[in-house]
Amino acid sequence: MRTSKWFGSSVIVLIIAIVLAGCSGNKGDSDSAAQGDSATNSKVLTIGTSTDIESFDPHNNNNTASEAVLVNMYDYLLKNDKDQKKVPVLATSWEQTDDTTWRFKLREGVKFHNGDPFTAADVKYTIERVAKDSSLKQNSYFKNITEVKVVDDHTVDIVTDGPDPLLLNRLTKMGAGILPSKYIEENGMEQFLKQPVGTGPYKFKQWIKDDRVELVRNDDYFGDKPKWDEVVFRAIPESSTRVSELLAGGVDIASSIPATDVERIQQEDGKDIVKVPIQRVLQIILRMSDGSVTADSKVREAIDLAIDKQGIVDSIAGGAGVVTRTSVTPGNFGADPSLYKQTLYDQAKAKQLLQEAGYSSGGPEITMSVSSQYKEYAEVVAAMLDQIGFKTTLDVLEPSAFSEKYSSKSFKEAYMIGIGNSLFDASNNYNRYLKSEAAGETDYNNPKVEQLLQAAAVNMDSASRAKQYEEVQQILAEDRPAVYLFQMEGVYGTDNRVKFEPRSDEMFYADEITPVNG
Repeated sequence: MRTSKWFGSSVIVLIIAIVLAGCSGNKGDSDSAAQGDSATNSKVLTIGTSTDIESFDPHNNNNTASEAVLVNMYDYLLKNDKDQKKVPVLATSWEQTDDTTWRFKLREGVKFHNGDPFTAADVKYTIERVAKDSSLKQNSYFKNITEVKVVDDHTVDIVTDGPDPLLLNRLTKMGAGILPSKYIEENGMEQFLKQPVGTGPYKFKQWIKDDRVELVRNDDYFGDKPKWDEVVFRAIPESSTRVSELLAGGVDIASSIPATDVERIQQEDGKDIVKVPIQRVLQIILRMSDGSVTADSKVREAIDLAIDKQGIVDSIAGGAGVVTRTSVTPGNFGADPSLYKQTLYDQAKAKQLLQEAGYSSGGPEITMSVSSQYKEYAEVVAAMLDQIGFKTTLDVLEPSAFSEKYSSKSFKEAYMIGIGNSLFDASNNYNRYLKSEAAGETDYNNPKVEQLLQAAAVNMDSASRAKQYEEVQQILAEDRPAVYLFQMEGVYGTDNRVKFEPRSDEMFYADEITPVNG
């Protein structure tokens, strides 16, 4: 545990001083071995990320960092291309045959990495496993699927418990990665996780937890020949270390580059910065359970008004972000443009709200947990909250520890997190406020929101469904189970030996990254 008055470095102290100075008035709104291989003709791609994968079970992971790696090993029936258009992968075609059934024709001649043929039995095993096992982290996205019927070896019908406007979206995200049924049934899941097998363009080589995942080319891949002999994902939580590794040649691509390092990288020969707006919105999730200080709507509103979001974007993010009062950003179905590029900031009113909540002397004490990758943002936010009367304690956790706490819903009053949108649909962001999903996390319970979300889940009319989600966003903007800060940009450092165009969904499809000299 650490309190907000202690900061990680003199740089952070300086940033906070600059931001708070602008807030004083009241406004309205080397891995040398890996690089040695990279320098030869063996075509090794090395990517430095801030977070390790959770496991090799695509049904039991719950972070984008995991999916960004696993998409190279496990194929989906269909996937989104860079423009978020659905393209065939293990399914060659699909059609809706009635209100609750979709038929998929499967690709023939596909083999798993261990040589087993891919058939309809693997689709049935995979989809029914994630749909029926409530202990799996991806289950909530698939639990409306009641059955996968095998029509023949290369045809399946996927049946849902009611009309599902999102079935194709679900099948393009983590949780729909196809597993080898015969291999798992014969060897067990524990053995599978030690030696995972998919149908993708790259095969498992080794995983050194909290250090690296190594994949090698699948020469039997059914699609285009893989571009790389080996792909290495290195987990490097400290941003300064990722930057150093990029500059030293230890990685070809480094993710989540801090604004303070952008110019330094751009000035280095052979290095560059590439950016893209991503689906991720940095936000503070607030517990509304009885007895929690953040159960008081005035306290939650005070938190919202105390934070100068634009000041944070301009300083720490280096301008790489857009303030928002919704987490459904443009490009996602159901986005409400009236809440995008909007922010509230009024320190005087925030102080008044705390007084109205009964904190005229000695502000409320809150604990805010955060993954170390967002530590700088959390430190500045904590300082802003303390400035209007809060007593904020920061709980800074390593990414793996944060992920465990997130999965177990064991945070205290607040936690900061960047939440993406793998479904490209408002439901991905707001189903967490269904009473059943919110239990133990925010404990949010609004009957009107419940009714709207339940109705939208089976609404096949896109126009009225979009209006339902817009209404949900307007209600949540007032209830504030979360305080939204800004839509983030993906900022990557690259070596000029590779051509890399980052995706808005943050996936690292290795074969979309091109070796410049090969």
